[in-house]
Amino acid sequence: MEPQPTTCPRCHGDLGDAEYYGICGSCSTNLRAVYNGQPRSDVEAAEYEPKMNVTPNAIASKE
Repeated sequence: MEPQPTTCPRCHGDLGDAEYYGICGSCSTNLRAVYNGQPRSDVEAAEYEPKMNVTPNAIASKE
């Protein structure tokens, strides 16, 4: 089976005869430089609130 010519999904450059589909080496290097693996500090998660989708039964709530 011959490899098919593919292009980088990010920059649409030629990947040549790469074994696997993915981004090219220059895009990979560029992404590693921009996003250096550090967590972002400007993102705040919402406070966790559990859902109440079950009502307590009559015996459990009986006093």
